[in-house]
Amino acid sequence: MKIRVLGTAAGGGSPQWNCSCVQCARARRAGPPSWRTQDSLAVSGTGDTWYLVNASPDVRAQILLAPELTPRPGTRETPLRGVLLSSAELDHTIGLAVLREGAPLNVYAPPAVIGALSSAFPLRDVLAPYADHRWHAVEPGDPLRLDERLVVTAVSLGDKRPRYARGLPGRDWVVAYSIEDEVTGRRLVYAPNLASWPEEFDKAAAGADVLIADGTFWSDDELRRATRTPPRTAPTPPRATVMGHLPVAGPGGVGERLAALPGGRRLLTHLNNTNPLLDATSDQSLALASSSVEVAADGMVLEL
Repeated sequence: MKIRVLGTAAGGGSPQWNCSCVQCARARRAGPPSWRTQDSLAVSGTGDTWYLVNASPDVRAQILLAPELTPRPGTRETPLRGVLLSSAELDHTIGLAVLREGAPLNVYAPPAVIGALSSAFPLRDVLAPYADHRWHAVEPGDPLRLDERLVVTAVSLGDKRPRYARGLPGRDWVVAYSIEDEVTGRRLVYAPNLASWPEEFDKAAAGADVLIADGTFWSDDELRRATRTPPRTAPTPPRATVMGHLPVAGPGGVGERLAALPGGRRLLTHLNNTNPLLDATSDQSLALASSSVEVAADGMVLEL
């Protein structure tokens, strides 16, 4: 299995356009090489056909930087065959609109996510006249074959809805994807949004050769510490757990749980623009470096 990490930032990227927190200011000074795009992943069994996990608003730039996803000379025939959506969040779905110019795509998502993209945020209907996207409902626990080598299984991570879909019914609004290469027997688990750490996810994570997980916030009160918003324009920033993200630090945090897993490679993605892990010299980054957990980077290439 071939894996290219396309983006590793949370919604808005890093630096975020409307923020001048310590991390955003540092990234602006350092320039584009230090910037991060919104989280997404590309996977392939053979290297000939590829699938995205999430389609971020930055998908055009991400594809242009990925030689594996380049169209064949003189054609518009790309190796991209499908997209798996881990949630209905805007930063995971808006990229589908950017991909409307390509060949037909298979879009895989839980039924609740497809429902949201057909109603409250009717992206499916908007795209229908432009692109021949074929939509497939994914049920957690049911294996799905992507190609001759890759089999993917969704793992339910809860019912956190996007803000635009708060009134909609359904379950399994957020999933992780476990992707196995049947030739090598090796497995990737991708979970960019972890509001909790359910038992089924623990089972999937324990045997993964590579696990890329939610590293959105270092601490539960990170936003309150990192940003100062005039009280007349916005309420007090919420805690990470209220926003649906387990923090990296602290007892029961993502960092501790990843470090306790046996074997394999453990990486963090979906980092918020305020996260001190974006600075490799920060105390938090140095603390993480003493464990077996890494911070994923845009453009990182892995092979299983």
